[in-house]
Amino acid sequence: MQVLVFSDVHSNLTALEAVLERETHVDAYWCLGDIVGYGPDPNECIERVRRLPNLMCVRGNHDAATLGEVDQQTFNHEAGLAITWTKRVINAQSMEYLLSLPEIEKYNDITLVHGSPRNPVWDYVMDFRTAMHMFTYFETRVCLLGHTHVPAIWQESATKAPTAPVLDFYKTKIMSKTILNPGSVGQPRDHNPQASYGIFDPDAMTWELRRITYDVSDVQKRIKKSGLPWRHALRLAEGW
Repeated sequence: MQVLVFSDVHSNLTALEAVLERETHVDAYWCLGDIVGYGPDPNECIERVRRLPNLMCVRGNHDAATLGEVDQQTFNHEAGLAITWTKRVINAQSMEYLLSLPEIEKYNDITLVHGSPRNPVWDYVMDFRTAMHMFTYFETRVCLLGHTHVPAIWQESATKAPTAPVLDFYKTKIMSKTILNPGSVGQPRDHNPQASYGIFDPDAMTWELRRITYDVSDVQKRIKKSGLPWRHALRLAEGW
């Protein structure tokens, strides 16, 4: 079974389409939240995601904020402006879909969340120490999460922090309890502007990180036209 695991689309339809058009062979799709926020295509991205076959999807913090479930004051100023804009343009069908999303999903021995197994919507797992602590909050063999916009692999069996981020583009065999982050499709923050996602085989327990280039300038034009903060357009070109 081949599963396309993706997260943090952030209303970037061009990046999402690039990923989906490349990975047509997969059997299922697992989305780790934040379909909306930052970008210019919230309704289009929700519609594209919700129609994917064999889909599991969880709610992210920007999804929750768009629903009014998270205080916008907890976001930085420009992220808050994007949430306000999204609330203004999102349609009823899109809102209904976001409302239907759970905070946690499980498939056999895999847990799916946006933030962390401790706080599914909001927590960040960005470093070795935090990851090691999070292993106590889930019982499955694998926890898939997003939110940081940075791909990562954290293994409970590790005795020390890796000297560099684990960005293995070859198939990795999952041998012990592991946290996997596919990075971000729509707004990568690891200084690589390519859309980031993972291919996961829950039967063979293998993981492969993948990247793909998309037309960033096209998204920037739509951001400018929409009146969203220009900083959200600038960062796409350099992945920060």
